[in-house]
Amino acid sequence: MSRMTGSRLVAEMLRGYGVSHLFYVPAILLKGMAEMEGMNIRRVMTHGEKSAVYMADGYARASGKPGICMSQQIGASNLAAGLRDAYMASAPLIAITGGHVPSGRYRNAYQEVEDMSQFDAVTKFNARVDDLARLPDLLRQAFRAATTGAPRPVHLQLRGLHGQVADGEAELSALVETQFARVPAFRPVADAAEIREVAKQLAAAQRPIIVAGGGVMSSGAQAEVIALAERLSIPVATSLNAKSAIVDQHPLAVGVVGTYSRSCANRAVHEADLVFFIGSRTGGQTTVNWRIPGTGTRVIQLDIEPLELGRNYPNSVSLAGDAKATLQQLLKVVPAQPAPAMAPWVARVQQLVAEWRAEAAALRDSDAVPMRPERICKEISATLPDNGVVVSDTGHSGMWTGVMVELRHPSQRYIRCAGSMGWGFPGAMGVKCALPDQPVVCFTGDGAFYYHIGELETAARFGINLVVVVNNNNALNQEIPLWDKAFDGVAQDHPEDLWKFRTTDFAQVAESFGCVGLRASTPAELRAALQKAYTLNRPVVIDATSDIKAFAKKAWTPEGAAGGY
Repeated sequence: MSRMTGSRLVAEMLRGYGVSHLFYVPAILLKGMAEMEGMNIRRVMTHGEKSAVYMADGYARASGKPGICMSQQIGASNLAAGLRDAYMASAPLIAITGGHVPSGRYRNAYQEVEDMSQFDAVTKFNARVDDLARLPDLLRQAFRAATTGAPRPVHLQLRGLHGQVADGEAELSALVETQFARVPAFRPVADAAEIREVAKQLAAAQRPIIVAGGGVMSSGAQAEVIALAERLSIPVATSLNAKSAIVDQHPLAVGVVGTYSRSCANRAVHEADLVFFIGSRTGGQTTVNWRIPGTGTRVIQLDIEPLELGRNYPNSVSLAGDAKATLQQLLKVVPAQPAPAMAPWVARVQQLVAEWRAEAAALRDSDAVPMRPERICKEISATLPDNGVVVSDTGHSGMWTGVMVELRHPSQRYIRCAGSMGWGFPGAMGVKCALPDQPVVCFTGDGAFYYHIGELETAARFGINLVVVVNNNNALNQEIPLWDKAFDGVAQDHPEDLWKFRTTDFAQVAESFGCVGLRASTPAELRAALQKAYTLNRPVVIDATSDIKAFAKKAWTPEGAAGGY
């Protein structure tokens, strides 16, 4: 132990854990951040607590390292609200907020609100640090909790509105457990007998399919999934979180399954006689609210979190383990080559994919003006560098990109919002902070972009040089069918006010914030704008004007189109 301030301890420990960025709204841990001078920890001040969380979230998903976000106590509720997306996406975050001193609680102290319970639902560990002596072990526990098992956010509330408990001095140990500096901290392997049983069932199945989930990405198991698929000729569908687990041109790639999906993927999973979920929680979005696969389909599930095994489907085999490590063991016991009986099934799945491509071609190739979002996605696909990263907002943005963006190189990545509209832009800023040498393009709607548009100033101030494509249709057009149904054709008093915006040129807005603004009204202009944007080494906003009447198709289900919007 050494005698030091808690502020120095925090700085030393964050450096020891390899933290390169933290995202915050003042004033929190002021002396601690002063201690970080010269430590190569970039302190990114944002314009809102939710933005800070979303940036930390994008950073965590892209890097595999815990993202750090902080605010003083009065901003804690906003910070908690922002953690919801990271929690749903199983992202490792550490949120630090200030808190009242015990002597001031329940006495109407300035800014007093009991906010600890707000973090219970969106964290896996939520703790107070009232005593300076507890700061070292609780900070270590925060990293440990964030990175072990299924990654998720944690929260530490430091005594004092600005976390002044850290200003004190004591004998403290800045011990760092580097094992918990990134995910996965541990790589448990499923039971050998269960692995052999999985190999047996995969070999016996006539129409097996793999559904790769977000756990494949956090485990880094993409190569193992592809190796297993190729060894046994098993088609691969993915959740939206794992879209980049396999390139679109791979002969076994089926596309994204679920609510934001390609019809060919839903149809293939529906027709399968065995579904192998790898790193997927089998949630409602991946399964179209548990319609696909249907009741009675044999299911195998591999997940690092045992509580998820069999949660939504009765598994024929449950594998509790890390995806990469367990698949490596599975590859040692499966047959060396696929059974000849697999050829008809692979041909059938490839037929489904070909049918979907033929159906989608008209919209992806459309030269219509205003532009179709499908064509915008095609231009993003065509211009995305080999190491580029696509970051998507939710709703229509997730539907368009999940279905229509094609990833053609193993180094390309796709990271998407888990459901909080407005996440895309600040989330993409965090991704760019984590991957400064890789091109990052964010696809967001104008409605979502408005949420955190002030962070354009942050991007300009810190040189966070991403490309933002705003699908600008001057509306929350995803809501139009919902309002039409609600009014049932009898609206009289300007119902468009409920979903339509004034016309805004986001290119001009970007320029006013010190970023580069480009506008594209045709596919040719969009392609030129994208190609130019990647060369500028500046934050760029491309205002892509699109058709207000363009609606994403609903998910295919055996009963007919259903699910989502």
